[in-house]
Amino acid sequence: MCCNMASLKQILYLGVCMSAWMITVADEHAPKAENVRWVSLDFKTLLMWTPTPSNYTFTVQYSWDDSDWMKSPNCIQISETECDLSNELEPLRRTFVADIQTEPVHNTDFELDEFPHTNSPPFTPYGQSEISAAEFTVEVAEEGRVSVTIEDPLTSFHKYGKQLTIRDILKNDLQYKISYYKSGNTGKRDIIFKSNRGEVSGLDPGQSYCFMVAAFIPSRSKLYQQGAWSIQQCTPGQKNVLQELSLGALVGGLFLLAIVLIVIITVTVLCCRRRNRTSRMSQSSTVI
Repeated sequence: MCCNMASLKQILYLGVCMSAWMITVADEHAPKAENVRWVSLDFKTLLMWTPTPSNYTFTVQYSWDDSDWMKSPNCIQISETECDLSNELEPLRRTFVADIQTEPVHNTDFELDEFPHTNSPPFTPYGQSEISAAEFTVEVAEEGRVSVTIEDPLTSFHKYGKQLTIRDILKNDLQYKISYYKSGNTGKRDIIFKSNRGEVSGLDPGQSYCFMVAAFIPSRSKLYQQGAWSIQQCTPGQKNVLQELSLGALVGGLFLLAIVLIVIITVTVLCCRRRNRTSRMSQSSTVI
């Protein structure tokens, strides 16, 4: 009986050692997600990390306000190192945290809790998603005034068959910053529009001005208040005389100038010949 008890203890001890060894092996070889970061543009939000696994996959879960963890249906045992969570992170004003767990591809002898987890930094889509550059048009309204019309960037969300814009989500929180300067000058001025259309006044008539626009969300923290700047657009300035002349008129003017020069040169040559002839005739009369 004592021998049997000793053998049983040895078996249990061996089992404990084997389990500890298996956990150590699993921890040593399983790649842990690193450099976890959120990449979000116009409310399309990706969770990204490194490194790319070999013989391992990743499963992504997310939570908010200490709620239970929920698995992202499109990011279960994936080999990629990114997960699109755009449709899971709603309402957009919530602050979310994600968890990335490493899992083996084939071997299921280990408990999943034995493999490494990595938590993401907190992320609030409404307050932290970057805003892309907007498109806009500039039209000269009258002397010293221009009209600016801005088109809201689109998001990846759809509602009732319509693709939503950033204004559909941000509503009255969305404003636009217009930066402009006179061509040839370095000093810039900024003005804020609360809607997609407005006028810039007080400009020097006949001068060319260049404009850029960017989304501006004053309710956010300063780091995320401003979107990307648009491509610059400039209004035409007053043209000089040569610019206003058409190519045909310029060629015609040069042609007339050439004719005048030819006439002047011809008349001058003829007058010189006549004067020389008169001089020779006068000399001949004197000799006789």
